Amino acid sequence: MTRRRLLLIGLPSLLSLVTVAQSGERVLYEKKSPYNLVVVTEDDRGLRSLLFERGGARQSVVKVGDPDHIELPYAKVMLVGLGLVKPPKRVLVIGLGGGTIPGILHKHYPNTMIDVVDIDPDVVKVAKEFFGFREDATMRVHVADGRRFVEQCEEPYDMVFLDAYGDEEIPYHLATQQFLEAVRRALNPSGIVIANLWSRGLNPLYDSMVRTYQRVFASVYLLDVRDTGNRIVVALPQEQRLERRTLARKARAVSRNKRLKFDLGDLVMQGFRQEPEVDPDAPVLKDKVPTTTAASQPVG
Repeated sequence: MTRRRLLLIGLPSLLSLVTVAQSGERVLYEKKSPYNLVVVTEDDRGLRSLLFERGGARQSVVKVGDPDHIELPYAKVMLVGLGLVKPPKRVLVIGLGGGTIPGILHKHYPNTMIDVVDIDPDVVKVAKEFFGFREDATMRVHVADGRRFVEQCEEPYDMVFLDAYGDEEIPYHLATQQFLEAVRRALNPSGIVIANLWSRGLNPLYDSMVRTYQRVFASVYLLDVRDTGNRIVVALPQEQRLERRTLARKARAVSRNKRLKFDLGDLVMQGFRQEPEVDPDAPVLKDKVPTTTAASQPVG
């Protein structure tokens, strides 16, 4: 698959809100892949970061050998969804990065089958060589387009994590109604989708993105990530009324039972939005029809 420029729907290079320090950090790896400039750095604390441009923002930060160490705030909040499902039997993660989300899930749910999908073979390569990512009987990585993988899914998942970003953009075909409908089909009726978005201030299609989730899923909630512009979407295929304190209690139980280094309940209390504020006139995102100019714009 050749790379093509896709519609900008955020600034994922800012998603971590952490830029590489000018000192105390060294480059361990740098190579131009078919999709990104893949850069790996290490700081004085031993934290390794994945970047998609030199001197840019961190896409992933890993403390090798310690999957419980979650450096980037948005990755912690994405784990809140664990409070809404029974111990998952099957999990799909679209977007590998340095392996932060798959790593902590694999440690605490060792019997769960985890499929990880990333389109960039060089990202998979550095995740294994520099970030300690390992495949085994219950952790598998697939070099593939996330949408195509979902559309070909034959056995449903209990949880789907959507965290696929390039250097400057989210692939548009991973944000449309047709894609999310495929995700819903790949989900158990009692399952959950957790997605990482960039908020309205820097994402001109934020309202359309949320509206698209609302079009496809029966229940959609948002969690603000403190001190960042990230928003985490919690999408459920069945109608489910969530209250802040109820979700916080369930999420806190996960932190306690798994002995996590952070309290998921506190993150819920800080950021949970009962009713997402979304422009009702924002168009739902749909697949483009390349044969017409008008079809290049989102419609709904």
